[in-house]
Amino acid sequence: MPVTGRVILCVTLLLDSASGMKPCRDRCLCAESSGLADCRLRGLVRVPAGVPRGTRLLDLSGNELTDVHAGSFVGLWSLRILLMSNSSIRTLQPQSLSSLQFLERLDLSVNRLHRLPRDFSRSLASLQELRLDRNLLRRLDSASLGRLENLRRLDLSHNRIRTVAGGAFVGLSKLSRLSLEGNRLNAVPDGLFRRQGRLEVLLLGHNNISVIGAEALAPLRSLALLGLQGNRLQAVGFKAFQRLRTTSTADLLLASNPWICDCELQRVFEKIRRVRHLRAYDYRDVVCRAPAQRAGRTLASLDGRLCVAETASLLVITVTVALAVIGALVKAGRNRKSKQTVSEPERRDS
Repeated sequence: MPVTGRVILCVTLLLDSASGMKPCRDRCLCAESSGLADCRLRGLVRVPAGVPRGTRLLDLSGNELTDVHAGSFVGLWSLRILLMSNSSIRTLQPQSLSSLQFLERLDLSVNRLHRLPRDFSRSLASLQELRLDRNLLRRLDSASLGRLENLRRLDLSHNRIRTVAGGAFVGLSKLSRLSLEGNRLNAVPDGLFRRQGRLEVLLLGHNNISVIGAEALAPLRSLALLGLQGNRLQAVGFKAFQRLRTTSTADLLLASNPWICDCELQRVFEKIRRVRHLRAYDYRDVVCRAPAQRAGRTLASLDGRLCVAETASLLVITVTVALAVIGALVKAGRNRKSKQTVSEPERRDS
């Protein structure tokens, strides 16, 4: 279901429920006519049994579920939206979501998940939006998300992710928005996004990224926004961005990195700014961390000067070396003349 369709569904359910909400199992309120079950902030320690089978939206946010056990949602074939944010969830048991074959939106944000079960995506082929932000995830395995073939939006921001398996996103060929902001990633390796040709928004800000593979961005043909702000980039090769051949303009967010402002960095940004399909959106906010004499200056304020200064320094070095060589040659010539002058009388005497 498109985003607009989901919004209309939610609004319709809420409006319809205003007059039809009745108490149902475990202190929940249900509106069977509209398919809404409101179980928010009920102090629940388990998923309530007996939720009406025609429920389309089940809200379990703000509870104390801790563990979601296998079979928790058996019989809820009509469920399209499941909200379990801020529910102290530590563990999703294997097959805990296995009956949700038609689920389209799942919100597990603001919980305490350390990992996802290997079968997490096995029965979620209809899922279009998944929120896992603000958990305690440390890594993404290749199997956990592999079967989410219809997923459009994935939020993994503000976890503790250091490692992403090479095939973690292979099955997500329809993904249009991916957020990995606020994690602990060190690099963007080649091949990580090899199946994300439809990705429009990729948010990688506020990680520890210091390296971007030369081919890492090449598959992202639909990209419109790439966030790399707040990482540990000191330098970056233009080749990585040159491979990013999008069908429209891609905005790049690159501020708040510890940039080493030299001629090479200036050339990279100049090339980015000249490429029609790329735009350094926050170029005016790119601040130098080094060298010391440029720390705190914006790269834009040094525009055009870094390479001039480097060229001048190179010229001074070249001239100095040339003068030294010439001086050495002159000195050597004088020494030869002096030796010849001394040896001339000796030849006469002999």
